[in-house]
Amino acid sequence: MSSSQDNVRLPVGKLPADLLAGLLAQVRHDPRVLVGPKVGADAAVLEWGDRVLIATADPVTFATDLVGWYAVQVNANDVACLGGTPRWFLATLLLPEESTAAQAREVFQQLLSACQDLGVALIGGHTEITYGLDRPIVMGAMLGDAPREGVVRPGGAQPGDVLLLTKGIALEGTSLLAREAAGVLAGRGVTPETLERARGLLFSPGISVVRDALAACDIGGVH
Repeated sequence: MSSSQDNVRLPVGKLPADLLAGLLAQVRHDPRVLVGPKVGADAAVLEWGDRVLIATADPVTFATDLVGWYAVQVNANDVACLGGTPRWFLATLLLPEESTAAQAREVFQQLLSACQDLGVALIGGHTEITYGLDRPIVMGAMLGDAPREGVVRPGGAQPGDVLLLTKGIALEGTSLLAREAAGVLAGRGVTPETLERARGLLFSPGISVVRDALAACDIGGVH
């Protein structure tokens, strides 16, 4: 069925929650899927013997600086936030026309470096020079595992919970703005020193929450 809203242009960004919920409601149920697709769920949890397999997929479409490194980090974070250890990564690398071999090598090295730092194996994917792009795009899929009783399900927060902030807020967004829109920010009065500090937030304290999340889960009580 169609509605009067079907031909309305969608805004840039994520799909509206009501539209996404309607689309996901059509997904066929599989009893082996312990956590499936729904609004607010960044990863799936699948039965996998005496453990569970955690799977997520996330693209990097805004950043042009360190795009390969970003892709590994954001996907690893999604796995860790469900209590899983990131293990295996697949990357689809789409490069714009007129890209050079040096640019392809640079993104690939970013992928390898980020995987090595997190103890993740790069196990496959796809590479392509693609029509219609003005920047590289990396689409990643991360697989991890966890003990069945250690899964942290989305929506598990309870009244009275303690929230632990290990690094700070808005680190990724602040660093992205400083790296991708430095000229605009400088024109609006942001000092070079502030821009440099904001760019550095990507690595210090860093946007990865993998070690933080796994340490919390090891201690126990996370839901």
